[in-house]
Amino acid sequence: MSKITGNKIKNLEHQIKTAAAGPRALVDGGAGFIGSNLCGHLLAQGYEVFAVDNLITGKIKNISRYSHDQRFHFIEMDINDSEFPETFRNIKINEIYHLACPTGVPNIKKLGEEMINTCSRGTFNVMSLARAHGAGVVYSSSAEVYGQPEETPQSEHYTGNVNPIGPRSAYEEGKRFAESIIKMYADKYGLNAKIVRIFNTYGPGMSLSDQRVMPQFLQSIIRGKKLTIFGDGSQTRTFLYVSDLLSGLELVMKNGKPGEAYNIGGDNQITIKELAELMKKLTGYRLEVEFVPHFIEDHNHRQPAVSKAELLGWRQTVSLEEGLKRMIIANGVKLARPIAIRSVAKDKFTIKESLSTEPMLGAGL
Repeated sequence: MSKITGNKIKNLEHQIKTAAAGPRALVDGGAGFIGSNLCGHLLAQGYEVFAVDNLITGKIKNISRYSHDQRFHFIEMDINDSEFPETFRNIKINEIYHLACPTGVPNIKKLGEEMINTCSRGTFNVMSLARAHGAGVVYSSSAEVYGQPEETPQSEHYTGNVNPIGPRSAYEEGKRFAESIIKMYADKYGLNAKIVRIFNTYGPGMSLSDQRVMPQFLQSIIRGKKLTIFGDGSQTRTFLYVSDLLSGLELVMKNGKPGEAYNIGGDNQITIKELAELMKKLTGYRLEVEFVPHFIEDHNHRQPAVSKAELLGWRQTVSLEEGLKRMIIANGVKLARPIAIRSVAKDKFTIKESLSTEPMLGAGL
């Protein structure tokens, strides 16, 4: 791995020690949860990978497992910088996965400006680079573009129900605007650029400090604290294991139609209360669930219609219970009873089977 920062970025092509034997992919947001997993997936496919991240929410530890791979390069840089497209002018890029953007509802107030900048200025910069190289692009949009949906499941044709001045608008409207940029470049310049609307995704490598529901529940289990649910827990979500998302991103890059959007997400709805009970069952966790008022407007139901992605050959392969077992074990928590776990080597994590008949009631971080 080469780590390139500061003044070295200005002469990036001179810092690269290897000649590309295979295709080159750029992953912006490459030190985040999804981005870092995608980097490993692409390396396994024979790519030379350039991960770009400003480390506002991404972590170096997420990509440290690639430190011995000479085909992996990390560039600490903000894609909002005007120099970003010029940095890669002399480095041929074949594919760009545009993932960069702070996520998480609790971050909207704190990082709303960064969200809007990345979705607008950052997306224009990415598309300028893609146009210069004729690179394929997959943009990671979000289920948030559907807002408070009035139909379930949500298909790609549903235009959404978003409040442009609501508390979630920096993220929701930012993602919607970025989609319009992708569509414009595909139509005007003939770029092979597509959109993936990502629904709730989880898996090993997700930081327990992440503010989303699964890592928050797991962190509470590890610390022996109450599971906190906002509202009455009746709101529904679907959840997709990260390896299934990666296969979806790859298929859309290879087979998706330019300018089109594709939902990628789990196939079964579950209430947040049911999710808490499932995690309690898997870990033997016996402490209380605490219901507290919403601190920000929440969406009641979120479920993707995925038939369009299925036409490309995509399928969900990891069930919610199976994926939760993998994530729980990866974080050092014992399952409540012996359960066979399939190999997870393909997820790029080395996870030893650690099963117990004793419930896990909490441990130090």
